[in-house]
Amino acid sequence: MVLVQAIISGINIFYKLAKHDGMNTMIMVAYRYIFAAAAMAPLALILEWNSRPRMTWMVFFQGFFSGLFGASLGQNLFAESLALTSATYVSAIANLVPAMTFILAIIMRVEKLAIQTSGGKAKVLGVILSISGAMVLTFYKGIELKIWTTRINLLSDGGKVAAPQHTSRNQGLGAIMAAASSLSAAIWLIIQARMSKVYPLYSGTFLMCACGAVQCVVYAMSRERDWSEWRLGWNIRLLTVIYTAVVGTGVMVSLMAWVSMVRGPIFVSSFFPLWLIMVAVASSLLLDEKLYLGSVIGAVPIIIGLYAVLWGKGKEMKKTAQLDGSKSIRGSGLRDGDLGTSSIDVTHLSPGAIVPTED
Repeated sequence: MVLVQAIISGINIFYKLAKHDGMNTMIMVAYRYIFAAAAMAPLALILEWNSRPRMTWMVFFQGFFSGLFGASLGQNLFAESLALTSATYVSAIANLVPAMTFILAIIMRVEKLAIQTSGGKAKVLGVILSISGAMVLTFYKGIELKIWTTRINLLSDGGKVAAPQHTSRNQGLGAIMAAASSLSAAIWLIIQARMSKVYPLYSGTFLMCACGAVQCVVYAMSRERDWSEWRLGWNIRLLTVIYTAVVGTGVMVSLMAWVSMVRGPIFVSSFFPLWLIMVAVASSLLLDEKLYLGSVIGAVPIIIGLYAVLWGKGKEMKKTAQLDGSKSIRGSGLRDGDLGTSSIDVTHLSPGAIVPTED
């Protein structure tokens, strides 16, 4: 999941560069999912030819809404928010994803919250800390930190459009779009968690990308009638499309779907705060965005909150495994007397432990 957040940070940078080159954000997102669907199709056909179940209406609708919230709606809102404000600011708003996912997962009963247990309390505390850190980063700037001077600004020259002014109006509209994109991402994580349990990994990713591509193309063509805007060249536009499609969608979505299936959507969303820290560093190094004290102070509770959620999730999974082990032993028909004169609590045996037997 750390790799996933690094990939998302790269998407932020490439989106900003392509927008600076004059690329239409709607067309950018449409090309992303066209290329992603083309990249995932061979993997789904070859690797899951024998394991893929029959397509049902339920799976199709899951793929359609996964494409809607994870691709067409969510990514168009995300790309537009990046065009209106800084990458660091958008990433800060995106830290609402863990809280939104947490609430939706509980409401939709995808995950259970045992607030009376230490694991449940740690998860709640971790989410609160992460949100608090994101709010500090968003609303408190502090002094500018001049830790490094790279003299690199990839947005300074060669752009076909002027860099957007981060006015209060643009910042406010960008914040609303970023928040809506975060809600869309939270809904997508819930859908993806359900879909990954009934449909193979690569096939599910292809279905999402294909549905998202159709939706994005229809939306972009309804808004942009100038065909010259769809032209790609050997430039940053093509590089952005390839990276966001192959790495930022094919690889990233497959990883997120697999982790969501194994650990749940809350576990996946808990890593989103790392994205904020990575973008803050990358933007200050490559885009000449200023790094402020508030970013550093806000990063501390974000990291602590992340580890609290991971610790809580680990405690819950360990307890679940112990309960499952106890149930399987009781279901096998064994009794305490069958194991010898004294009973042994097998759920607390460590790997490699020696069980005493009767001579």
